[in-house]
Formats: sequence, structure tokens, C-alpha cells
Amino acid sequence: MSANDDRDPLFRYDDPVFADERLLEITHLPGPDRIVGRDEQMQRVADALNPAIFGSEPNHLFIFGKTGTGKSLISRSVTKRVISEAQRDDVTVKYAFIDCGEQNTEASIIKTIAQIVNDPAASGVSVPDRGLGTGDYYKRLWQAVDRCTDVTIVILDEIDMLEDDEVLRKLSRAGENRRISSASIGIIGISNKIDFPDHLSERVKSSLSRDELVFSPYDANQLVEILEKRRDAFHDGVLSDDVIPLTAALAAQEHGDARKAIDILRNAGRIAKKRTDTRVTAEHVRDAKEKTEADRFNELIEGSPQQAKAILYALTLLTENSSQKEFPTKIIYNQYKEIARRLDFDVLSERRVQEILQEQNFLNVIQSEREGRGRGRGAHAKHRLLENPSIVKKVLLRDSRLAPLEEANSNET
Repeated sequence: MSANDDRDPLFRYDDPVFADERLLEITHLPGPDRIVGRDEQMQRVADALNPAIFGSEPNHLFIFGKTGTGKSLISRSVTKRVISEAQRDDVTVKYAFIDCGEQNTEASIIKTIAQIVNDPAASGVSVPDRGLGTGDYYKRLWQAVDRCTDVTIVILDEIDMLEDDEVLRKLSRAGENRRISSASIGIIGISNKIDFPDHLSERVKSSLSRDELVFSPYDANQLVEILEKRRDAFHDGVLSDDVIPLTAALAAQEHGDARKAIDILRNAGRIAKKRTDTRVTAEHVRDAKEKTEADRFNELIEGSPQQAKAILYALTLLTENSSQKEFPTKIIYNQYKEIARRLDFDVLSERRVQEILQEQNFLNVIQSEREGRGRGRGAHAKHRLLENPSIVKKVLLRDSRLAPLEEANSNET
């Protein structure tokens, strides 16, 4: 009798495709030997954090680069190595990784950092999920940092999503303002908007001394090497020879996005497994690319109001039916009014549509740029999709309130 004879027959207990799918998860932090093409950037981050090994205050650092260029990966990897080295000299370094896309208020960020670094037995305080004001969370954070660490490193991913940058000023000046006395704090801010520092308040600009570092996109050869380092996520012989080069080539077209390359490879394996195919082939990769793009766009617009989706649908139709890629607000507004009437939505004002387009630009759903009309004639905004319009349409039509648009399209064709 085999060990699996008494297992629930509803489930599978073998995986014919993946040997260790966790190696392809976005949250997976690979060892230094699996990190490709980022030696210079890794050294720059290490230089900024180096003082922490000896219990001294690290340099603050802002890191810029497009999605999937290794910014978060390198920041987390180097920070963990700092923690390990500091332990050799009995120096306690802790770090908090905050995704500002999910937590962007001052109170939520301070609370989360405090909860991560706090040891109630050492600090004498607890950090509850609710019930305290922002000022009280700060007081508990300072106690936790001072009594539980020698150095606290705060990594703020998507720092440009912060609702208020005052948190940067308070964290960076905690020692100077005597909020903490025996510990120090270092900040790593990560953004894909290189002009983010220009939008900081004057108070923060004057108080936050920092280094800056730009990550360039990966090229196709680097993406091949990155994916080869993850090949052992699959069983031997499962990947056909053209899978990794094709995956890398497709991701290289999209600004050298390693995260997207890894997503495509994982989805290709899942598609092959779902179809009970014994090998992952180029066909699976191409299907995986479409699924990956749809999933990522769906993440971006998840929770968006239906009016915003109607406006995006208007921009999508314009893009599909024109050789142009960019459209002024007025043209999008006229298309949107027709869509709103079809859906029986209240028609928003043109000003409100412009505001929603700017919000979508901020969220990296679209790209908006202001363009001058000539001397004395002011400026107007032009907007363009950042994703393939067929993908955008497919994702938007998943919303049942927008379903009549699909029916209207099929009737027209």
C-alpha cells in the first residue's frame, strides 16, 4: 500500500511540470548567486547601508527605474545581508518593507513599521491595529526603534503613492529631533517616477538628505540569464529549448521587465499543466503573455469606479479605431459621453473626466502629458494607453455593468 492510497482523491499529489513553483513567485527573494546584471546597483545600495553594520546611521537612498528592473529585489536582498553581517558584531538591524500602493497614509505606515520592529518584552509597549491616533503611534514607534534595534531600515516601495510626505521628514529627523536616542533610521524610497523628488514639500526637501540611484531596464540577454537561474522551478526536460529565449524576447519588448518575464514563464507552466501537456512550449508562452498582461492590468484597475472604467473604455475605443496613440481630453470626453449614455450612467463634467484621467495617470494605468498649444493659447493634456487595447477591453468587460458594451460591439460587427 503506497503512502498516497489514503489521500483525498479529489486532489493531485504530484506535479508533472513544476519541481518548485515558489521560485517563480514575485515574493521569492533569490540568493545573491541568482541575481543578474545588477552588480553596480547592488554595490551602491550596499555603500548607502554599510554604516548600519556598525550600528551607525545609514545614508537615505532614493531608487528609480521602470517596473521589473530589480529595485525592490536589490533593496531587500542587500538589506538582509546587512542584517546578517551586523549580527556578527552584536548589532541589531531590523527592516520594514512598506508597499505604499497599499498603505499610503502617515498613520498606517508608522503603525506598520512599529509592529514589525517591536518586541513588547523589550520595548514595554504594544502596537494595536486600531484605537490610537497618529501621534500615539509615533510615540510607540520611537520606543520600539530605540529599545528593540540599533538601526531600523525602512523601505518604502512605490513611495510616489504617499498621501502625505510628512512621514519622510519625521522619520529622517527622528534622531536630530531627539525622538530616538540610542538607535537610528535609514530610508530607502523606491519609485518608477524619476521626477518624484520634485514634488516633495519644501520642508521634506530641506530635511531629507539622500543619495539617488537609477536602475536601467534589463536587456534580452540579461532576461535570458535571469530565467535560466529559475529553470530549476521546473522538472528536468519540461521546458522546450525555445521557451526561455522567447519569454525573454517578449519581456524585453516591454521595457526589459524581469517581473513580467518571470510571470510569463510561470503562467506558461500553469497553462501546460492545465492542458495536461507534458512539455512547456512556445505556444504556452504566447498564451501566457496575454494572460499575464490581462492579470496585471486587472490588478491596476481593481477597485476603480465604474465611471473610471467607462472613461478608459472610451480611450480604448479611440486607440483601436485610429492610427493615433494619444488623444486630448476633449476627444476622450466626447467618446465617453456616448458610452455613459449606452450604460445609463450619469454623464460627468469634462473637468471631472480630466481629473479621473489624471488619477489613472498617477496609477500608471495610462500616460498623460501636457502639451502647449502655442504662445498665449495655454496647454492641454493628451492621454494614451500603456497596455494593448485588446487586453484593456477584455479586462474592462469583465465588469458586468460594462457588459452592454460588448453586446453593442458584437451587434455592430
